[in-house]
Amino acid sequence: MKQDPINDLESLSDVVRSFELRTTKVLGQNFLLDLNLTRRIARSSGTLAGRTVIEIGPGPGGLTRALLLEGAAKVIAIEKDPRCVTALAPLVDASQGRLEVREEDALSLQLESLVTGPTKIVANLPYNIATPLIMNWLPHLHLLESMTVMVQKEVAERFEAEPRTKAYGRVSVLAQWYAAVHTLFDLAPHVFWPPPKVTSSVVSFVPHKAPPFDANPEALDTLLRHAFAHRRKVLRANLRPLHEESAALLASLGLSQNARAEELTLENFCALSRLLR
Repeated sequence: MKQDPINDLESLSDVVRSFELRTTKVLGQNFLLDLNLTRRIARSSGTLAGRTVIEIGPGPGGLTRALLLEGAAKVIAIEKDPRCVTALAPLVDASQGRLEVREEDALSLQLESLVTGPTKIVANLPYNIATPLIMNWLPHLHLLESMTVMVQKEVAERFEAEPRTKAYGRVSVLAQWYAAVHTLFDLAPHVFWPPPKVTSSVVSFVPHKAPPFDANPEALDTLLRHAFAHRRKVLRANLRPLHEESAALLASLGLSQNARAEELTLENFCALSRLLR
């Protein structure tokens, strides 16, 4: 059986040394250099054969190698750090045309422009921009088969949080309206270089074929921004800027006048957004 050229590349640790890839806090960099772990992340995203995979922040290319070795038809890697772009050049050559590296800011990425067939996002997201990235992508998630991303465990808990929990908030409701959200597994700090101060989680987002409850996305988001603006206040007070008779709206849905935002379910919020629209 012919050896994959990727396996002949120097080790990830050697790549880091050769290209002097010192991590920077401003870019939220923590490199995962264990190919066994990066291949586990790649496999957790499901079948990659015949798929284009969009990766954010490839760094020295640990997950990028794994995605290619696990059979991705094409990997589009978005990297802001020019040092890492240079360091990925040998992997581009070894990929035999399957890897494209773009030096771009992921926050400005137009996701829809990259989707031309079955596509997934699989990425170890930079910690400092993980939440805004995911929130930017949610309205476009229907273009993808799935999104499998590594984030801080605390961030993962917010996206899949249930009502009446401390982590439950706007991002929980919106994410769960767009997708089924599940944490797949955690990664301890010591497996990274340098080790972060937090545990990380790999989270799966599988877009719903249709929203679980009818709602206009803009109206729902506006409602959620007001509802969770002041968590200690009762919901009717937070909603008064949107509707003078907020108490009557809550009553029409059978909700308590003393209810707080964290007590409402996704279905409750969708129903309320339809009344406010």
